[in-house]
Amino acid sequence: MGFKCGIVGLPNVGKSTLFNALTQTAAAQAANYPFCTIEPNVGDVAVPDERLVQLAAIAKSAQTIPTRLTFVDIAGLVKGASKGEGLGNQFLANIREVDAIAHVVRCFEDGDVTHVEGRIDPIADIETIETELMLADMESLEKRIAGVEKKAKSGEKAAKAEYDFMMRPLELLRAGKPARELEIADDEQKAFRMLGLLTSKPVLYVCNVEEASADKGNSFSETVKAFAAQQGAQAVVVSAKIESEIAVLDEDEQREYLDAIGLAEPGLNRVIRAGYKLLKLLTYFTVGPKEARAWTVTNGTKAPAAAGVIHTDFEKGFIRAETIAYDDFVSLSGEAGARDAGKMRLEGKEYIVSDGDVLHFRFNT
Repeated sequence: MGFKCGIVGLPNVGKSTLFNALTQTAAAQAANYPFCTIEPNVGDVAVPDERLVQLAAIAKSAQTIPTRLTFVDIAGLVKGASKGEGLGNQFLANIREVDAIAHVVRCFEDGDVTHVEGRIDPIADIETIETELMLADMESLEKRIAGVEKKAKSGEKAAKAEYDFMMRPLELLRAGKPARELEIADDEQKAFRMLGLLTSKPVLYVCNVEEASADKGNSFSETVKAFAAQQGAQAVVVSAKIESEIAVLDEDEQREYLDAIGLAEPGLNRVIRAGYKLLKLLTYFTVGPKEARAWTVTNGTKAPAAAGVIHTDFEKGFIRAETIAYDDFVSLSGEAGARDAGKMRLEGKEYIVSDGDVLHFRFNT
């Protein structure tokens, strides 16, 4: 499906360390120098989902195939990026291509790892990046609006409507607020997306804490969580250092390590799930003896489009979707039990897929 979540942060906040752990590789050069990540690195990660394991066990599937989410490690930015400072121009171009932003915030003190601003203040770091993105959006809108304004003043109706529409986010940005705070009607969503505004993208704050605070967080991460709540955003706590250590261990060793430090699961699982939620994605499953597989669609996707994720022929020739809710599939021990209990439904073209649906598509070739 190609859903992308961009990982951003000021230099030396642990962004590349976290990305390396995410992809379980040392591909990103995460040395302790600002601007060391020059090219954006792309990593596809499996979305952890216990339901898939359950379904595979019930159906005795030979293999499980999780759904995936793409994370893009975007080169560090500093104050002045909207004017091309640091790797500013490159940063802005790369961030335009992602669907959501995971903003890594430094919530730890360490004399060996320099902070680009010389102090630890996570809210100030968030505001630095947000300000650069807002400045870039303002510049982008002001350039485009200049041409439209002339046509609008000459009486062109379409130009007048476009001018009025573009002024709404511009006025918000001039007031120091991100474009995502603008109320947009459903029929305006497409036009709004076409503006390509950086601050219209949903944001997840990833609080990178020291190892001792990996479970509950610390005072720095608490301030970020409070800030995120005010913004209607999410914040998750993770220790990039711990994640980079467990990323290279096999499953049993990982479990042992996590038990020893009192963590229920890797912090990255929380980051991946939060990224998934941020993008308003849901999962449906196909289950059989060969494989149990998870598939990703956006909220509100109808059955034919969901079938098209597997293959375009499924969408073109869609007839019906045999549908069993996840809970019914599990409690009734599989497809046969669900069918006998009357819990298998035949859904048509207007059916909106729910999270956890177990689907089997009927289609014409």
